[in-house]
Formats: sequence, structure tokens, C-alpha cells
Amino acid sequence: MSNPAEIRAGDGRPAEGGRSRRDRRPKPAGWRRELLEWIKSLAVAFIVVALLKLFVFDLTIVHGISMEPTLRSGERLFVNKIVYLLGKPRRGDIAVLADPAPAPGGSKFIVKRVIGVEGDTIEIRGGALYVNGKRLSEPYTDVAIASPDFGPLKVEPGRVFVMGDNRRSGASKDSRSFGTVPVRDLLGRAEFILWPVSRWKNL
Repeated sequence: MSNPAEIRAGDGRPAEGGRSRRDRRPKPAGWRRELLEWIKSLAVAFIVVALLKLFVFDLTIVHGISMEPTLRSGERLFVNKIVYLLGKPRRGDIAVLADPAPAPGGSKFIVKRVIGVEGDTIEIRGGALYVNGKRLSEPYTDVAIASPDFGPLKVEPGRVFVMGDNRRSGASKDSRSFGTVPVRDLLGRAEFILWPVSRWKNL
């Protein structure tokens, strides 16, 4: 007669200190499912950010002195890209645009201020800027325009006239040299200085 404490393998019950067949099955790896969910979430987040960067916003770096004193070389700007998809540029906008005359090895984009929009007449005389015959107040500059008189020039439909805020001689390559710029070449409007923190402000 067998000992009641002994368990036989064929009776469907676990032997002492053993497991049933069901217990020996490998359990689903929960960490794998969690990792897969994280990968899916990161992929969705990446796609959303890529679409936002493509159509809504961008970041750009200021190169050179052409926008001083408003902007300094090396500053990072937050650029609103959707604003020119939904509306037209306005006088005074600080715009990021494709460089109409890029230098070899230089940046493909430049930052300038919109001075005139389609239909405006631009003229520079005596170190002052005139738009439609009226002298333009420019609190963002710190010197008079140190360049020869220019114009008058009427801005064509679908184009803008841009200048750098630095009005010292030779400090800015802008519409005085490369002409008016197609609105389609405007990447977006710079909204604020993102970096450095000490210069953080709206534009």
C-alpha cells in the first residue's frame, strides 16, 4: 500500500515539490508588451513633432550682425511657419527666408525685417527710410542708414522688400542688393528669442 503523502505522476496531481504541466508553461513576457507600447508611443510622438516642424514651427540660428541690435549672432529663434500659410506678411515682421544670393558654404536661410509689402513704394534718402512717401519710424535701429540713396522702388505683387536692422555700411545683405523677395520664399515669422535665456523675449 502506497504512502498517502506520495504523489504518483500519472494521477494528474503534482508530485511533492513539483509542478503541473500548466505551471510549467512559459508565461507571457509583460516587459515585452510594455516595451512595444513605449516604442509605439515614441513613434507617434516623433511623427507628430515632425509634422509640426514641417508645417507649424521651426527653430533657427541667427548668423552674423545684419539684424543687430535686435538680434545677435548665435541666438536661437522660434519660428512660426503656419502664419504665412494662413495669411500674408506684414510690415515690421521679422522673417526667416531662403537666401536669394547664398554664399558658398553659408547658411541657406537669412533673417530680415519686412519693410514693404506688395504695392508699397520704398525709398532711402538722406539716411532715412520712406514707405509710400512717409518717413518710417524705426525704434529697432540705433543708427541712420549709412548707404547711398535708393529708389524709389515699388514692390511687385506677391513679393516683399526686406532689410536688416543693422544700418551700418555693408552690415546687411538685403533687398537693396538682391531685390524684392517672393512671399513663397518666406519660411516663417520669428516670434521670440528662445536662447540664450538672458535674451528671452518676444519679437
